[in-house]
Amino acid sequence: MTIFGVALLALCTLIGVFLGDLLGVALGVKANVGGVGLAMILLIAARSWLLARGKLGHGVKLGVAFWSTMYIPIVVAMAAQQNVVAAVRGGPIVLIAATVSLLLCFACVALLGRFGRPEPAEDAQIRHGGAVIGGDLDDDDAAPVAPPHSVGKA
Repeated sequence: MTIFGVALLALCTLIGVFLGDLLGVALGVKANVGGVGLAMILLIAARSWLLARGKLGHGVKLGVAFWSTMYIPIVVAMAAQQNVVAAVRGGPIVLIAATVSLLLCFACVALLGRFGRPEPAEDAQIRHGGAVIGGDLDDDDAAPVAPPHSVGKA
């Protein structure tokens, strides 16, 4: 049922908001710090956990997918409530935090990009072409390699 997906999101939201409030208290801020983001991380983790155990039914997928599409408008609405002018007047720490988080995100994307690339598949024709271009051909290697689509045809 779709309601199970919505229930999963509600549970993750409650836990995320609670953790965000705790983080705000720990940082000395009278606000929820990252509660919605923590809730989305919990939702992703719960979905992956259910999927790995084969317990993610079609209804749960529908409920999670529906609220996943609603995530960005919810975050925009929550951000509209924040007083950005007062935060900037509070000191340079806001600009420092924004710059550090941006650089951290760039570094994470670069790191994930390096790990996510599959190894290029090299075949004999590509190696031969590279040797021709590089000038590394010996007399024994001078015979051209047949293209893969003509192998076995007479």
